[in-house]
Amino acid sequence: MPPSAHPVGGIDYPRTYQEFRSWFPDDQACREYLAGLRWPNGFECPNCGSGGCWQVGRGLRMCVQCAVKTSVTAGTIFHRSHTPLSTWFAAVWFVTSSKNGVSAQGLQDALGFGSYETAWAWLHKLRRAMVRPDRELLGADPGIIVELDQSFLGGRSTGKQGASSDKTPITIAVERTPRGRLGRVRLEVADRPGGLDMIEFATQVVAPGATIHTDGARMFPRLTALGYTHLATPATKGGHQVENPDAVMAGPHMVSSLLKRWTAGTLHYRLSYQHMPYYLDEFTFRFNRRNSRARGMLFYRLLQQAVDTDPHPLKDLIGG
Repeated sequence: MPPSAHPVGGIDYPRTYQEFRSWFPDDQACREYLAGLRWPNGFECPNCGSGGCWQVGRGLRMCVQCAVKTSVTAGTIFHRSHTPLSTWFAAVWFVTSSKNGVSAQGLQDALGFGSYETAWAWLHKLRRAMVRPDRELLGADPGIIVELDQSFLGGRSTGKQGASSDKTPITIAVERTPRGRLGRVRLEVADRPGGLDMIEFATQVVAPGATIHTDGARMFPRLTALGYTHLATPATKGGHQVENPDAVMAGPHMVSSLLKRWTAGTLHYRLSYQHMPYYLDEFTFRFNRRNSRARGMLFYRLLQQAVDTDPHPLKDLIGG
């Protein structure tokens, strides 16, 4: 079935676990579903772009133009996986139907993997499919203000705070709606605390001409020269820190609190600097869909992005 701009539960995606089981009883059903997501307008040869094909084997299609054989999983995160697609689908359902996600240990226990390493690798493959490279920029809609600030994430640094600790600086950009609610978020591992890469990050994730709200750091007026409307609320007054500095940038502070709670409750602090960007991608995926009542929609979106994400072999995931 082809993907829809506005997917409908029960038609484009399963609404319940019972529907999930009835929709995907075997690998063939999973392959057909992925084909609809990968080729919404019909088969397209990855070699020559032709639209015609023959079914020549279990899950294989041969292009009528250039005779190249391919499968619906080739070049995706499922590429050359020896595990049944039905198990992959179960993993995606389990990951997306759990409101706060799962740890590698939890996925191993749920699906009965023989090793922790397999569950860890699967989660990291899925995380690489959670954020689209062509996603919409923040602050494009009228009345939206984007709050920009930094926080710190990682292990405990006894007796140290903020930039003086050995925690990882995280840059946070989050929308504030005209009604005062938080909208979408973008996160990035920063080069260093308070660095100019915050400005570069803003230009990458915030729509040109949008309004950006920051604290009073000296680098932020550069945003005006880049075409943004810049609002500044200094965190110090008369050389002294304001009584509640967290209230100055309340949106990023709230996002930071939720991020830390998630890493503690779901990941149990088991996250490395090397893979930090992908943990942030998962948090972003979940935060931006936090109000979705249809958990099946998250299942649909993640699979939709998974068939458009390159393979990531284990040797690449662990850095060679």
